[in-house]
Amino acid sequence: MSQLKQRSFRRIALLLGDQLNAQHSWFQEQHPDTLFVMFEMRQETDYCQHHIQKVVGFFVAMRHFANALANAGRSVLYLTLDEADNQQSLTANLDAVIDACAATEVWLQQPDEYRLDRQLLEWVEQHKKVHCSWFDSEHFLTERDVLKQWFGTSRNYLMESFYRRVRKQTGYLMENDKPAGGKWNYDKDNRKKLSSRQSLPQPLLFGHDVTAIVKMLTQAQVKTIGNITAEQFIWPVTRRESKQLLDFFVTELLPSFGDYQDAMLVDQWSLYHSRISFALNTKMISPRYVVETAIAAWQRDPERISLNQIEGFIRQIIGWREFVRAIYWQFMPDYERLNHFEYQQALPKFYWDADTKLNCLHHSIQQSLDFAYAHHIQRLMITGNFALLTASDPNAVDAWYLGIYIDALQWVELPNTRGMSQFADGGILATKPYVSSGSYIQKMSNYCDTCHYDVKAKTGENACPFNLLYWHFIDRHHDKLVKNGRMGLILKQWEKRDANEKRQIIQEAQAFLDNLPRS
Repeated sequence: MSQLKQRSFRRIALLLGDQLNAQHSWFQEQHPDTLFVMFEMRQETDYCQHHIQKVVGFFVAMRHFANALANAGRSVLYLTLDEADNQQSLTANLDAVIDACAATEVWLQQPDEYRLDRQLLEWVEQHKKVHCSWFDSEHFLTERDVLKQWFGTSRNYLMESFYRRVRKQTGYLMENDKPAGGKWNYDKDNRKKLSSRQSLPQPLLFGHDVTAIVKMLTQAQVKTIGNITAEQFIWPVTRRESKQLLDFFVTELLPSFGDYQDAMLVDQWSLYHSRISFALNTKMISPRYVVETAIAAWQRDPERISLNQIEGFIRQIIGWREFVRAIYWQFMPDYERLNHFEYQQALPKFYWDADTKLNCLHHSIQQSLDFAYAHHIQRLMITGNFALLTASDPNAVDAWYLGIYIDALQWVELPNTRGMSQFADGGILATKPYVSSGSYIQKMSNYCDTCHYDVKAKTGENACPFNLLYWHFIDRHHDKLVKNGRMGLILKQWEKRDANEKRQIIQEAQAFLDNLPRS
């Protein structure tokens, strides 16, 4: 390693691209005999086809973090993707660094992705010439095996039970041993539809020039998806910017977040959402810091930030985010092979270019291509809903979601996609399949107002495909769905429909599927 200039270090400390935690105990003291190492690698750019903004976001945030460490007096080895010494493999790079600086010890933080965890565990097992020490990432509120600790071994866990226990453990939004306001969950208050005439705050965007990184990726022929404006990269790439984005959220957006967290509007991609998931998932900020900042804002002005706004946001951070991580570690590696409905179809072709007459899908996908972002309802009830209704292979769905979003790491993507969105886990995560007809989309958005299809038409040439595909799904999987108590009312509605009407719906839905271009 030419950068080391033949200097020796007793210890190597590895930092992965999603371990940018400046508050970690590693950095609370000086370690003059420790070399902190970070690598940009083809191993990470190529394991799936990522959005260009995702690759750029990780690399520029990593570079800022490495520079901050060096400026604080730490010894840092940072290998860019085009570095001649870069082996493009995590373990090969570690081997090369150890040999170059004669290290006898390696520090590792527990990875959050199973594939990296296995890769490092196997390397440690085979690598006997150095002593390896494992450390917690010091980021999450709960442990990897928290489900087993709290609830024992089970095939099904309830997020609500988990969420309440985290609330009690942390004391967040608690009054003694009772939930603030007397209720645990205000989700029923959080389903309001936005008006297109409603004045919305403009999102806080950053303006980094990442032309050099984009050029490097192009020269290396890294295959990516999506769009980027290299001179105006909009995402936070430092802890300071991450805190700035959070402060903007609690000041400008949180007072309306809960009310409209499920709403969708044409040409409004950000709405009242915080967009801090990239900052959180790279660990530039912690869930504890996020929650305590939001709660402090609510406590300062409870008249402006009502309880349903703050509770809806806190539930996403300490409930859902922690829960999906726990599901991931409880059920991997088998979880990524589950396929409850035995789907095998490729994704519809327009998931890659947004070229569809279905307005809701066009806008949700185009937004994803332009910003590497869509909020949870767009992911669940638009793109995810359609993928499930069209019998798309969960492997293909996983790969698309993992690639297209800037915040997507497998630990958070896989349970949300294969479990919540596609019900491919058969109910480990969700209590029912999250499918809907066009009526839900119309209720929560203005997408249907300018769509080629008629959301009110149940059959016929101009009928909304979601209407046809929804009942086709119910009919096709009746034998499996009848075992799910939450699907009982819908199944009875279908059973009571006129036989000729049912036949027409099935025929039209099947014709749509037969003519749907696949990627």
